[in-house]
Amino acid sequence: MCEPNQTQVTQIKLLGFQGLYKFKIPLFIAFLLTYLMIISGNVLIILLVTTVDQLKIPMYFFLKYLATSDVLLTTSVVPMTLDIILKDEGRLSLDVCITQLYFFCICSYLQCFLIATMSYDRYLAICNPLRYTSLMNSHVCFQVIIGLCFFVTILVSSEMIVIYRYDYCGLNYIDHFFCDFFPLVELSSSDTSGLKLQDFIIAIITICLPFAFIIMTYICIVVAILKISSVHGRRKAFSTCSSHVTLVGAFYGALIIVYMTPSDEGSSHLNKYRSLLYVVVSPLINPIIYSLRNREIKAALQKSLNRF
Repeated sequence: MCEPNQTQVTQIKLLGFQGLYKFKIPLFIAFLLTYLMIISGNVLIILLVTTVDQLKIPMYFFLKYLATSDVLLTTSVVPMTLDIILKDEGRLSLDVCITQLYFFCICSYLQCFLIATMSYDRYLAICNPLRYTSLMNSHVCFQVIIGLCFFVTILVSSEMIVIYRYDYCGLNYIDHFFCDFFPLVELSSSDTSGLKLQDFIIAIITICLPFAFIIMTYICIVVAILKISSVHGRRKAFSTCSSHVTLVGAFYGALIIVYMTPSDEGSSHLNKYRSLLYVVVSPLINPIIYSLRNREIKAALQKSLNRF
């Protein structure tokens, strides 16, 4: 409960990009164009994987859901950010703020597991090709997606229930362009130590463990490839992983830049700008990686264009 001299917070004010509002129009145009590119690029991948028969394999099945997650993640943030840029600040209810964080976390955590699952797909294809079709069929892939969505939703819901039950008194502004976890939790007047410990454990489960799994699978992949006697065979095997390796580097590179920095006041302010790396930059470059570095996607796109 709030103290008698404190006001119960029911509305959150997002400060957005203070100091850059003299560049309001260029900033708005840059965000809008980037958002449109993210939507068009990822929707294109979704349509290609759904309609082109040669792409109906496990690797691209998971890529389709990764693209869907990118679309949902940016849509949960960027439209509201555009409104904040135009109005110099954003005002939303506490419930809406928590809801935005809820969907943002689900999409972010799901991406970590999807990228790890894609690495396992490459591991099976290269290290255990004889059992690949039995271990990675369409039925198994669909079950994996359902299981991951359910697991991530349970984890995030456990955090959001705690956040929703906290008291918020006094300050009601966040120096950010969306309701991120730590800026919102810092507003609470309740004891948040338990929630921060819970978030740390969830971060290990959803970020660190998938990344460690990816490293392990690629160690096995590299060892298996080096055993191939043919230079052409090794090159072909490496090429099947190149797009995914680039994706892993871009995605986890953004997370490391944002979260593996000191949490002093200056870095907290900079994290607002670093957050752009995984909110807009990573969803933007994912379809670029798979359209420029992947022969199957380029061939499918060319085939689709030839129909018109």
